Amino acid sequence: MPTSVTPPQGARDRVESAATAAWARPATEDPQPPEATGHPQRVAIIGGGPGGLYAAALLKRLSPQRELTVWERNAPDDTFGFGVVLSDETLGGIEHADPVVYEALKKDFIRWDDIDIVHRSTRQTSGGHGFAALGRRRLLEILHERCRDLGVDLRFRSKGPHPDRLAQEYDLVIAADGVNSATREAYAHVFRPHVATHHCRYVWLGADFAFDAFRFEIAETEHGVMQLHGYPYAPDASTVIVEMHEDVWRAAGFQDLDETESVERCAKIFAEALRGRPLRSNKSAWTTFRTVVNERWSHGNVVLLGDAAHTAHFSIGSGTKLAVEDALALAACLEEQPTPAEALAAYEEERKPVVASTQRAARASLEWFEDLGLHLDQPPRQFAFNLLTRSRRVTHDNLRLRDARFTQAVEHEFGCPPGTPPMFTPFRLRGLTLRNRVVVSPMDMYSAVDGVPGDFHLVHLGARALGGAGLVMTEMVCVSAEGRITPGCTGLYTGRQAESWKRITEFVHAQSPGTAIGVQLGHSGRKGSTRLMWEGMDEPLPHGNWPLVAASPLPYKPDSQTPRELTRAQLTDIREQFTAAAWRAARAGFDLLELHCAHGYLLSGFLSPLTNRRTDAYGGSLEKRLRFPLEVFDAIRGVWPEERPMTVRISATDWAEGGTTADDAVEIARAFAAHGVDAVDVSTGQVVADDHPEFGRSYQTPYADRIRHTTGLPVIAVGAISSWDDVNSLILAGRTDLCALARPHLYDPHWTLHAAAEQGYDGPGVVWPAPYRAGSRRPRTGRTDAPKPRLTLGT
Repeated sequence: MPTSVTPPQGARDRVESAATAAWARPATEDPQPPEATGHPQRVAIIGGGPGGLYAAALLKRLSPQRELTVWERNAPDDTFGFGVVLSDETLGGIEHADPVVYEALKKDFIRWDDIDIVHRSTRQTSGGHGFAALGRRRLLEILHERCRDLGVDLRFRSKGPHPDRLAQEYDLVIAADGVNSATREAYAHVFRPHVATHHCRYVWLGADFAFDAFRFEIAETEHGVMQLHGYPYAPDASTVIVEMHEDVWRAAGFQDLDETESVERCAKIFAEALRGRPLRSNKSAWTTFRTVVNERWSHGNVVLLGDAAHTAHFSIGSGTKLAVEDALALAACLEEQPTPAEALAAYEEERKPVVASTQRAARASLEWFEDLGLHLDQPPRQFAFNLLTRSRRVTHDNLRLRDARFTQAVEHEFGCPPGTPPMFTPFRLRGLTLRNRVVVSPMDMYSAVDGVPGDFHLVHLGARALGGAGLVMTEMVCVSAEGRITPGCTGLYTGRQAESWKRITEFVHAQSPGTAIGVQLGHSGRKGSTRLMWEGMDEPLPHGNWPLVAASPLPYKPDSQTPRELTRAQLTDIREQFTAAAWRAARAGFDLLELHCAHGYLLSGFLSPLTNRRTDAYGGSLEKRLRFPLEVFDAIRGVWPEERPMTVRISATDWAEGGTTADDAVEIARAFAAHGVDAVDVSTGQVVADDHPEFGRSYQTPYADRIRHTTGLPVIAVGAISSWDDVNSLILAGRTDLCALARPHLYDPHWTLHAAAEQGYDGPGVVWPAPYRAGSRRPRTGRTDAPKPRLTLGT
């Protein structure tokens, strides 16, 4: 859902800061509730927003004799923000749990299907999205009325007692007190919240007319790019959110304007979208979004709900949605479990993964808008598709079902032949044309003897070549015995190794014509002389170690071997080892060569400031840290055939403070581009042992996207890309040129062939080997029933 249902934080800050200050004293280490062995009968709820009110209504309906009290510091008719959007999924849950509330909501909903995206005076419309919205004030009125009818005690203009006291007097305390939750802060030592502040400013405003679609409008001003998010919530009213990067906000002087002046300025900037009409405010203040994550959601008999427990950026519209779904799950768990303690544990176990997934999608959406300027020069339809799929919740396949005409228009503009999914369009790198956009990512197999690839490698790489990918990459092939990661790593430092690799390339070319095979060359650096992965990844060998070398004498882990700092003479020797290996790779018949400058191996160790502490010409500034990797690249390019492409894999961030940043990665890519690289394979992390990656679906692709749109270089995206739908989405959105997949190809060597079969594609972008053609149809499977509603109550 691409709109907000979370009240504006800035407008609430002034009210909530006073409440937080009043509760500044620490809570007790462990609230002592009354002994509770059955369903809680006395329930206190802090916060009268939609989540708290709906939880009260559900719990009272489940047990009419239950005593429920809600404390809300504002008056009944006080509300911030304007409209609220709920998804069909959430509405379905409400309908099953409380038809009375659902019927009341249904009477006031405004429904629409279209999204309009306006950029550079061109409007693109995508349909089939199915939104339902109503005014936030009306939503609260409905919930107030339902709670009163059920006998809930609503106490307005009351902050309520401290949670210590409530926890002692009530069986259950539900903290639904918002993003600035005083309850969360009172027990911060237990909940362990993490609050991240982001880089855009935004303000919630209203318009006295109804948009006929959800509208995204982009304004390119002299100060930078700004965007409008607008949607109707009544026949004569719309919510309007104006957002821009903090730097743009300051350059435009908004920090010096009062509320009225800000509103008038926004209306002038987006006059076309507003049809010349004014905007209005409701205690509207510019603010920055904060993502709230808690390690725990409950403490004793106190539990967090809604924004107190978690927040997700308004651009995917999940604030009220998540709070209502929290309330549904909490009520169900309290009904199902024998004790409150077990119910709260079940609630947290159920909701945390759902919320984490939503927050990952919200972060992707948030960061897309922070980096909006990267995409402004895309063709209009591709820009619209990129925006619609920014969170990864809406995908190519999903959008094709919603609006086939729009999706086909994007594909046509991209250059897809009729009936051809984006992943099966060809791509050219120098003299090599790949028949599709799928790459089998380099995966270390640790199965060589003396660096020689054997039958295992022939079968492993041969199977994946037969499986339909456009490009199959070897594992990291080491340029010397001392440059191996483990004793099981392959090499290209002897003639015997080269002959074994030639056997594999000849098999690929003969048995899977049209499939390219590439070699990745690297040196382990300080991460060498370790055990096989399944014996202890990155753990030192128990015996038989070889000496390590690196940019600086820093061990990878505390118990790792300390490497020697490379001397100038040793740098020359290693450069020659790379050159010799490249020469052997060319003679072995590889179609593409990739230089491994990622994941903390030798060349990556020169690039990162965390691992390069040198004070000579090869350390210090980024320009100096690039010097040796570029020397190696130039030496390889000098012996590698001119018509064959070269790529470089980099870690675009170290996921560690003081390490390589996304901006550094752009400069690294530019430097390699100046030396003739044909594409950049964009990975992240694994440079230092104590990194903290933000894992998630396609989590590394924003780094590839940034490099592609900033430098113009072709990129290969990697990182938890697991479905053909992801591949199609990323390519059609212009976030990458190629997609490299690793684990999916371990699960299914014929992943690309099966992707074609599942999409009904049978064209030149993928070719079934003749012996396999009988299996080109997807086998039928048994029926799977949809899950039942989470909570169903009688009328």
